[in-house]
Amino acid sequence: MPETGYIAVFLIGLLGGTHCVGMCGGIVGALTVQVPGQTRRQWPIHLAYNLGRITTYTVAGALLGALGTVGMLYNEIMPIQLGLYVLANLMLIALGLYLTGFTQLLAPVERLGQHLWRRVQPFSRRFLPARSVAQGYPLGLLWGFLPCGLVYSVLATALVTGSATRGAGLMLAFGLGTLPNLLLAGLLFRRFRDITRSTRVRFAAGLVVMGFGIFGLFHAPSLGGVLWSGVVC
Repeated sequence: MPETGYIAVFLIGLLGGTHCVGMCGGIVGALTVQVPGQTRRQWPIHLAYNLGRITTYTVAGALLGALGTVGMLYNEIMPIQLGLYVLANLMLIALGLYLTGFTQLLAPVERLGQHLWRRVQPFSRRFLPARSVAQGYPLGLLWGFLPCGLVYSVLATALVTGSATRGAGLMLAFGLGTLPNLLLAGLLFRRFRDITRSTRVRFAAGLVVMGFGIFGLFHAPSLGGVLWSGVVC
């Protein structure tokens, strides 16, 4: 049985899909145009594309989880873990507000990621147009570097885990949560994009994500209580 923290992150990925489709819809839409044929011929490429993206998230989670391990060594001297945990939940609240449209707090964070994306993006040209799984998967690996406040918010939580294994598992659960939205966006792009752009859908998703962050802050003294049991070290 998965720990509650992984389920929570899966739900954050699922609910945050309204942001994913708005941000990455152009990419998956372009891939759809470039792939000739029926939907049944397109879905393996879209699946490979998304699995590549999730692989990048998982590796990033492992790296940050391992980095968090170093910080935990000094936890008796300074409350590093508590500080990182509070920061991670503040980012979830900011993400929720971002999804509802109340504020653009995460926009500067996404702009910071543009510096890395500019270096990575040119490598994607060799895989375009993606007409096979062999092209779709590495293209997805590169797509995982696309600046995204949603991804950065969950990566902050991966840092708090204090474990490469937990950090990887957390980002894997998150990536799987984003999969249905982006897979549908690729295969039913126009129809699904209209649904996710609905103000009510984005507002409701934002409130739920914000709720996770508020819950985490409320239980910060016990590092999350039941919700993050087995995830936060």
